[in-house]
Amino acid sequence: MTIANSTVALELQADPTEVGFDAGRLARIDRHLDRYVKDGRLPGWMVVVSREGRIAHVGRSGRRDIEADLPVEPDTLWRIYSMTKPITSVAAMMLWEEGAFELKDEVARFVPAFADARVYVQGSSLKPVTVPLVEPIRIWHLMTHTSGLTYGFHWTHPVDAIYREHGFEWGMPPGRDLAACCEEWAGLPLLFQPGTEWNYSVATDVLGRVVEVVSGQSLDEFFAERIFRPLGMTDTTFQVAEGDAGRLAALYSPQPQTGRAVRNDALGRLALEPRSAFSGGGGLISTAADYHRFMRMLLNEGELDGARLLGPRTLRYMASNHLLGGVDLEAFGRPLFAETTFDGVGFGLGFSVMEDPVANKSPASRGEFGWGGAASTAFWIDPVERLTVLFMTQLLPSSTHPLRSQLHQLVHQALL
Repeated sequence: MTIANSTVALELQADPTEVGFDAGRLARIDRHLDRYVKDGRLPGWMVVVSREGRIAHVGRSGRRDIEADLPVEPDTLWRIYSMTKPITSVAAMMLWEEGAFELKDEVARFVPAFADARVYVQGSSLKPVTVPLVEPIRIWHLMTHTSGLTYGFHWTHPVDAIYREHGFEWGMPPGRDLAACCEEWAGLPLLFQPGTEWNYSVATDVLGRVVEVVSGQSLDEFFAERIFRPLGMTDTTFQVAEGDAGRLAALYSPQPQTGRAVRNDALGRLALEPRSAFSGGGGLISTAADYHRFMRMLLNEGELDGARLLGPRTLRYMASNHLLGGVDLEAFGRPLFAETTFDGVGFGLGFSVMEDPVANKSPASRGEFGWGGAASTAFWIDPVERLTVLFMTQLLPSSTHPLRSQLHQLVHQALL
């Protein structure tokens, strides 16, 4: 097996017409996103579009650091936040393929504290009323976000407030490892009985802990040995090394009055600090080249350049809608943000899955899967068109602008 070097992998590999694109129409992507840079709504961005594994378009513009006047470069490091989740899901399914657990296994088998979890039914964050579990939390609940766990940053429910009161809003409190965080989450109320609803949550962080327990390795060690090294993802890590700090893009948030991107160092500097807990739900920093290799592995149904991480049937299974009754997130899920709709979109084992493009008002193909990150990054894989699309930027929260839906339009209108 040859291990490739991802740092040289972002060159154009095909004339757009060779892989079914109109080059002039692809150029609309850059012109559109440049408007966000010119009026100050985005600091900088990068897009990689490939078909049949061959890169047909690479675009970038703006600054990775506005204040230092540093441009976006091919080797810029980006906080990918929840685009960590598909990597953790792949790690878990690699162990599943080895027979380490079944998807129906109780999480308490690996994190015993979850055996005593209780479910919120009423009350305030200070005096919640809870009841016992009817159904135990199972591994598939973690992978589909149907466990009843939540995030402190949602700000929509008393249990969200309980998470914040315990120090869980953006990330994990310093000094606690992943095992300790899972113990604490197990002692907080669940939003609902497992399996009855969908809610975006720390479930993938708990899944990361399952990976640690089963493998006997810390999550960063497992990722490095079993995923990053075989795929040649040489720049993907939980903490930016001191010598690479200059490559890290600054983090920005919209200024409420003007909408212009302003620096968010309070959260941005966390990428440079030592980690006591490795967040499988949102802790990785990566480059466009590295993540593009991960996406190519997914498009190839588990294999890249001789390195096979998963079997084809496993990857297809993960990219199927696992929500009960085949319903979409709009019917089964609690909304991520008020501005976000998920008509026609289901959820698999670590990815969103397009079930009905017409209902979603999108030109996507049925079966497209992907996800995004809190700093407005996004990716998707279209097995029908053999298409991968990656978008990198650093604007938090991801609901600030409709970048993802607009990028869908712009990519698909360029397909001939």
